[in-house]
Amino acid sequence: MARRNQNRRNITGILLLDKPTGETSNGSLQGVKRLFRAQKAGHTGSLDPLATGMLPICFGEATKISGFLLDANKRYQMVCQLGVRTATGDAEGEVTDTRPVPPLDAQMVEAALAAFRGPIQQLPPMYSALKHQGERLYKLARQGQHVERQPRPVTIFTLQLLSMGPDTLELDVICSKGTYVRTLAEDIGELLGCGAHVTVLRRLAVGPYQDAGHMITMNELQRVGEEGPAALDALLLPVESALSQWPEVRLSADAAFYLMQGQAVLVPRAPTEGWVRLYQQDQRFIGMGEIQDDGKVAPRRLFQAG
Repeated sequence: MARRNQNRRNITGILLLDKPTGETSNGSLQGVKRLFRAQKAGHTGSLDPLATGMLPICFGEATKISGFLLDANKRYQMVCQLGVRTATGDAEGEVTDTRPVPPLDAQMVEAALAAFRGPIQQLPPMYSALKHQGERLYKLARQGQHVERQPRPVTIFTLQLLSMGPDTLELDVICSKGTYVRTLAEDIGELLGCGAHVTVLRRLAVGPYQDAGHMITMNELQRVGEEGPAALDALLLPVESALSQWPEVRLSADAAFYLMQGQAVLVPRAPTEGWVRLYQQDQRFIGMGEIQDDGKVAPRRLFQAG
């Protein structure tokens, strides 16, 4: 084990993986980690095995900011099969109910979609990673158990009909953290009177990463990996790319010194509240801070010199 760890590399950055269908998020993470021979890596929000698309992988020091991406808004495109409900809300689950699909037109579908735009209450599905008394809900569901769940507030910023067939809807969704798009599809189906489940799901954006063209597949990674570690490292985005929505604060040498010792510092013309990106005078990003009630910048997530 010690020899294996010696061969691992201490790298920092973010990779936008295009997760393949049929693979778990953790399985994809482990494959990427082996390819990079990285000492430390983590993903930022699971995708179901059925789903494809953007799965940011954080390496090294970037794992310190994974929570910011977990909390970020997400964008999906999905295909809903109307008239059929499944145990999991997607095509991988056992069929639990079938109903005829009423004749639909775009106006009827739009009226249904309008009911889900904005802040809504959503009941988390049993097939989810939420915990009940220390046990994942999906494990309890597989054992045939059912537990009471409380609705949670989420926000659907965009819900657009892209196309429709006699028994299918293709939708574009931008939603807040904690949204279960499988549940959204089921609820839309119920409002239309026939039920539904997801057959295709693709994540196109996470937080500041809005360009799906920047994603890279496992096959592409493997081809690049044949060119050597430097070619792989060239694919990594800097840590601060995940934090572009927060304002930046430039620190003097003295302020940076004290802040790196864990002390809050007063910075002229800094924002008056919220999180901020911290930079030294040499333009080096050193982490995230938060404005305190007294106006000082307190260190929150600091990074080792790289």
